[in-house]
Amino acid sequence: MTELRKPIIAVVGRPNVGKSTLVNRILGRREAVVQDTPGVTRDRVSYDANWNGREFVLVDTGGWMSDATGMAAQIAEQAELAISMADAVLFVVDATVGTLDEDEAVVRVLRRSQKPVVLAANKVDDQRHEAMAASMWNLGLGEPYPVSALHGRGSGDLLDAILDALPEAPREQEVEEAGPRRVAIVGKPNVGKSSLLNKLAAQQRVVVSDVSGTTVDPVDEIVEVGGQVYRLIDTAGIRRRVKEASGHEYYASLRTQAAIERAEVCIMVVDASEPITDQDLRILSSIEEAGRALVIAFNKWDLTDEERRKYLDREIERDLVGYRWAPTINISALTGRNVDKLSKAIEEAAAGWETRVSTGKLNAFLGRLAAAHPHPVRGGKQPRILFGTQAQNCPPTFILFTSGMMDETYKRFVERRLREDFGFVGSPVHVEVRAREKRKDRA
Repeated sequence: MTELRKPIIAVVGRPNVGKSTLVNRILGRREAVVQDTPGVTRDRVSYDANWNGREFVLVDTGGWMSDATGMAAQIAEQAELAISMADAVLFVVDATVGTLDEDEAVVRVLRRSQKPVVLAANKVDDQRHEAMAASMWNLGLGEPYPVSALHGRGSGDLLDAILDALPEAPREQEVEEAGPRRVAIVGKPNVGKSSLLNKLAAQQRVVVSDVSGTTVDPVDEIVEVGGQVYRLIDTAGIRRRVKEASGHEYYASLRTQAAIERAEVCIMVVDASEPITDQDLRILSSIEEAGRALVIAFNKWDLTDEERRKYLDREIERDLVGYRWAPTINISALTGRNVDKLSKAIEEAAAGWETRVSTGKLNAFLGRLAAAHPHPVRGGKQPRILFGTQAQNCPPTFILFTSGMMDETYKRFVERRLREDFGFVGSPVHVEVRAREKRKDRA
């Protein structure tokens, strides 16, 4: 029996009519980035949604403008692509300002697409505004549904209309256990994350601009790289610490952090043509703390000369010494140099991340290690490793039961030797020590 594909509904409209707020209202959670500034949403971003037990995919788009140029034109193009791929369209207008020429231009595009359209007259926060919503009949798209994305007013009727416009949607199913490996593309703004996703996807999947901070929402895309299928997640550039960020940048940072947590492998994109910054190191640290597998991609290799490469080697030696375990690859997202080699690095990192060591092998290793390199004597006492076990993989986490507290330096030494013996390429390794209680503490 063929499985039903989830139907797709594209949410379109001119800038700042409340599309992303309405998307959040339909999802029942704050997922899309929202701010009172036009143009915060730039790419088409998909979310899984359901209403009354029926599932569908909601595609949020950037504001559509007919006379757009530059980045705005790319945003409009993404919105038109979303319409062409959708089964139905949710057209959002602002009831408080009435019908504008820009809305009429969107209507012409919708008519050409010949897709079913549900018209949402947004910002109808109370009964007084309902007459304004009724004036939207003049768009010729059928009944306008008055809603307040902010307060939820009328959203139930709107959702019923959406389901009526969509082809038969499958009922909610249990989440599939297996699926493409989830890979997040992370890095500071303007290092070429979106360009890399577009190159891997072999299409203009996300808006790319020299203006840093173009991507705001994480964008998922199923992509085949080197014969392997991945779910790639393009994320917003983390400009500064989350606490210091404000407005949509704050929410974008939170979503990027959530994308790291959701991923199995993170591709950390570093601009090879510029010096490594504290921001790069902070992002690497957050990937390690989240316990995700890591591949470091030095992008813009085509912009580096012999001298810059010499300096970069020194920077790697000095600043990235703590991440020697991560595979590195020199790429150019613009020219496509080495991007096909990312698949091998991703698989290598994922294999290290999933590695499990049997308790027998681990304790034989710890016995040999302690005999050759015992813990230094501290205060007349010498802590011993009594037993070790791997508590989990993804990432590999080891618990050492010891006769006393161990120095941090010795813990790092054990971690380094674990890597030498068992690999763990591309994965952080966590070592925890559980010191045996003294007899008087037990009493």
